[in-house]
Amino acid sequence: MEYMGQALVMEYPWVLNAALVILAVMAVLCLLRAVIGPTIADRLVAVNMLGTMVMVMISILAVKMQEGYLVDICLIYAMISFLAVVVLTKVYTGVYLESKDKKKGEEEDADH
Repeated sequence: MEYMGQALVMEYPWVLNAALVILAVMAVLCLLRAVIGPTIADRLVAVNMLGTMVMVMISILAVKMQEGYLVDICLIYAMISFLAVVVLTKVYTGVYLESKDKKKGEEEDADH
């Protein structure tokens, strides 16, 4: 009995290729958004979206190439991507709070 992914690969091989091309273009756009910004929130969301799109691309390649080990790689990448976004959020939150406290201290010094 064939599974759905194998039937899709056999009858419509262009679908997976088109999906990979579309995801590659979207990944480049997310990378551009992560570099340009303008805010830290935009950058964090872009990095998170980029990680998600890479996971989808790895999954599509796993179906297309019929290699099960790529699914394991995708799961490991998902964990690493999640941790990276959490760490980046923590770092940027700390930088934001530090700059906010510094501005507050400067305003108090100016008032005295």
